[in-house]
Amino acid sequence: MSDTLYSIATWLIPLVIAIVFHEVAHGWVARALGDPTAARLGRLTLNPIRHVDPIGTVGLPLLLAVTGAPVFGWAKPVPVVTSRLRSPRWHMMLVALAGAGVNLLLALVAALGLAALVGSGSAGDGGAAAFVARNLLNFLLINVFLAIFNLIPLPPFDGGHVVEGLLPRSAVPGWQKLARVGFPLLIVLLLVVPAILPQADIVARAVVPIVRAVAGGFLGLAGVAI
Repeated sequence: MSDTLYSIATWLIPLVIAIVFHEVAHGWVARALGDPTAARLGRLTLNPIRHVDPIGTVGLPLLLAVTGAPVFGWAKPVPVVTSRLRSPRWHMMLVALAGAGVNLLLALVAALGLAALVGSGSAGDGGAAAFVARNLLNFLLINVFLAIFNLIPLPPFDGGHVVEGLLPRSAVPGWQKLARVGFPLLIVLLLVVPAILPQADIVARAVVPIVRAVAGGFLGLAGVAI
């Protein structure tokens, strides 16, 4: 297998699984708290085809994997109607946190899988075991990154919904106005600002150090150092 194909295989597969679970978790919790919208639209399935965004789930991650850049992406958001939740203000916070929670749980599963491979001594033998180990390692890193990245306390991130739930009610309309321009704001903060002022790179300055610390804890559990 060429280096490019190997990189794609060991990054894209874990990324798609992590993204799908992240989105479905929002829908699972929303249904449990009173909003069946995602379930009625068939979005609680783990079939990735129902969640794939051609750019965010395939195109961008492939480009990042080929170029050796950090791999991330997104799926089509699972629809949640806040007004249908039994306690819209507080339950929406739980729905938002569900994605990150599931990603951290999956990172723990990956760490346990790595620990089993390392303990068996097969991870360094090459072949299928090495391929599985690389997928597990990337799966762990991707899940930790998605969890922390999505908790950035700005719209349209999940962290933005948490902030909205914590704000005084009088401040919520203003925050919701900001959320309407969330995607352009995302582009400006993540692409434009770092290009102009590298020292203002939110991901490099705030997200990556936390990801390294959390991932390091999981990898320590697995007995793996990177």
